[in-house]
Amino acid sequence: MRVAKVERFGGPEVLMAAEMPDPVAGPGQVVVRVTAADVLFVETVVRRGEGGGYFPVKPPYVPGGAVAGQVISVAKGVEPSWIGQRVVAGMAGGGYAQQAIALVADLVPIPDGLGMDEAVALFHDGRTALGLLEATGAHAGESVLVTAAAGGLGILLVQRARSSGAHVVAAARGQAKLRLVRELGAETVVDYSEPDWTTRVREATGGTGPDVVFDGAGGQIGRAAFEITRPGGRFSAHGTASGAFADVDPKEAERRGIRPRHRTSPVHLRRREETGRPGPVRRRLRADQAGDRPTVLAGTRR
Repeated sequence: MRVAKVERFGGPEVLMAAEMPDPVAGPGQVVVRVTAADVLFVETVVRRGEGGGYFPVKPPYVPGGAVAGQVISVAKGVEPSWIGQRVVAGMAGGGYAQQAIALVADLVPIPDGLGMDEAVALFHDGRTALGLLEATGAHAGESVLVTAAAGGLGILLVQRARSSGAHVVAAARGQAKLRLVRELGAETVVDYSEPDWTTRVREATGGTGPDVVFDGAGGQIGRAAFEITRPGGRFSAHGTASGAFADVDPKEAERRGIRPRHRTSPVHLRRREETGRPGPVRRRLRADQAGDRPTVLAGTRR
């Protein structure tokens, strides 16, 4: 089979086409013929060699943490009815390939009417978005600020927070991105390349600042978002689009009664799912298959 392999750390040019043997499912595994592979911002960070503190990956390796496709073979002892099913699944690398190995426990059937491209695009960012909404307990009547709002995770947070009844303020850079998040339901949009953007956020939230901040930008933008978070609010520092996580002083957060949540990642959320409790993506897909309208399960609130 053909794969896309990272031969050395660097830019996109280090991704090279290569041939590898077709995989064979081991105990508890299946082989998926890959139709689409997830591509995450964090994977570009790892590929450049900048993720060693969190992702100890060394070349050569085949990236790709999630795929969508059709199960073509199963290991002995695995239910054969999986063969032929359309699924999406996470894995510890190896997704940039024509075929990929996945644990049967990680398979999520793709509901009828949902394309494979869309399913895999939602797999990590969708799980992270639902997990963040649960953890922060964002709910109807609250004001929510989303930075990096036009990114893969940001657009899901905007839509889900809005559907929960929250007042959503979306922050991004440039008119094209602002138009996108406005179309997706943000009631207020601000361009954080403008010097008064935090003032506009305060005005949009009645002068108190947002109750909940989902910071996907990090860096100075994230720090500025933390500074205008309402006392007693919740702040999620999960993004590094600016090159680093937001610098949040725990003592300052404690003084202001703000509950910070740091460095949430798909890996962290996956570990929560491995406890045996159905994770948010599985609950969402089960609800869709049952025809029910899923709700966000609230975490602790103020």
